[in-house]
Amino acid sequence: MPNVLFVAPYTARATMRFTHCAATERNVRLGLITHQPLEAIPKAIRDHLAGHWQVDNALDPGQLEWAARSLAERLGGADRLIGVLEHLQIQLAEVRERLGIPGMGVDVAKNFRDKARMKTVLRNAGLPCARHRLAGSAREAIEFAKTVDGALVVKPPDGAGAKATFRVDRLQQLEQLLAASPPSPSNPVLLEEFLTGRERTFDGAVLNGRLMWHSISHYYPTPLEVLENPWIQWCILFPREVRGPEYGGIRDIGSRALEALGLQTGVFHMEWFELGDGRLAVSEVAARPPGAQITSLLGFSHGFDFYRAWARLMIHDEFDVPERRYAAGAIFLRAQGSGQRITRVLGLDQAQKEMGELVVESNLPREGQPRGDGYEGDGYVLLRHPDTEVVRKALSRLVEMIRVETE
Repeated sequence: MPNVLFVAPYTARATMRFTHCAATERNVRLGLITHQPLEAIPKAIRDHLAGHWQVDNALDPGQLEWAARSLAERLGGADRLIGVLEHLQIQLAEVRERLGIPGMGVDVAKNFRDKARMKTVLRNAGLPCARHRLAGSAREAIEFAKTVDGALVVKPPDGAGAKATFRVDRLQQLEQLLAASPPSPSNPVLLEEFLTGRERTFDGAVLNGRLMWHSISHYYPTPLEVLENPWIQWCILFPREVRGPEYGGIRDIGSRALEALGLQTGVFHMEWFELGDGRLAVSEVAARPPGAQITSLLGFSHGFDFYRAWARLMIHDEFDVPERRYAAGAIFLRAQGSGQRITRVLGLDQAQKEMGELVVESNLPREGQPRGDGYEGDGYVLLRHPDTEVVRKALSRLVEMIRVETE
C-alpha cells in the first residue's frame, strides 16, 4: 500500500477535488501537507487521511521538506509526493530529490516552470515557438524589442494562467512598462514576439515517456485578448473529433515537445497557435492538470472522472484511455461596467429554456456578489452534446443571451 504525500496549501474547490480523489484511491495511505489546520479540511477528505501536517508556507522548500520528512516518519515512508498547483512544481521536485522519492526531478520541473528555459529547449529541439529574450535589465529588453518586427508579449518567466501578462505594440509602451516595474538579474522579465492566430490547447497524459491519450480544445477569443478586455465573455470548445488529419501537426509537435522537455509520467496542458499562414507554434506547456474548467470538460467530453484518472496515474502509474463520446464547451460569464458588485444578471431564464438539456454543470453569478478579479470571471456554464456544431452554436447563443451588469 503506497504512502502518498499530497501538498495542497489552500482548500480551493478544484484542489480539494483532486485531494479527495487521491485520499479515496484504492490501497492508499494519504498524508496531507497544507496551510490549513486539520479541522478546516472538508470532512469527506479528513476522514480518509492517514496524516496531516500544517506549514506556514508550502512554497518554501525547507518547510516542505520538514513536513514531508515528518509525515514520512509517521506513515512509515513516502512513495509519492504530489500536488496540482503550478507554483509548487519545482519545490516538489526539490524535495523528491532530497528524500529519494520517485517522480519529476528539478531539471524537468524547471523546463516547464521557467518559460524562457522552456522555449530555449523547444527551439534547440527544432520545434516552432515564439522568439524570446529573458531580460535582466531594461536595456536588454529594449535591445530585443528592436529586433522584433511587431508587437511583443511581456510576462514573468514563471507565470501561470496568463497573469501579469501584457501586450505592447510600440517601443514607448515597453519603456513605460519597464519604468514602472524595472527588471533586474534577480527579477527578470520575459519578452516574446506576439503570435497572431487561433489559439488551441493540447492536453493529455504521459506514462513512462509514452503519450497515452490527448485532447484538443479551442479558445474563443485568445487568453491574452480576454485579459486585455475584462468585459469579454469567452468560451472554450472541445470538438468531438480530434484524431483526424487536421490535428496531425500538433500531435507530432506536441509529442516531440513533451519528449524534449522531459515529461515521463503525468498530465500536461499545452497552449499552441495555428498561425495565419497555416504554421503551428507552441506557446507554453505545463506539467500539471489544466485550469479554467478544462479538467472538468475533459471528463465530460469522455464520460469519465479526469480528477480520479489523474490520481491513479500519479499514484499507481496507471491510466485507462477513455473514448471521446461528446463535444463539450464552457462559457465564462464576466461582468460589464465599472462597479465592484453585480447588480443584474439578464437572460438566465431564457438560457435555461433553450439550453437546459445541454448543461452539465454551472456556477451562475448572483446579484449582490462581488465582481470577480480573475480571468474566469463571475460564473460559468458547461455544456455537452454528441454533435460539435450543436455545442458551438449553443456557446455563441449564450454569449449573446446572458449579460452580467455592475454599477
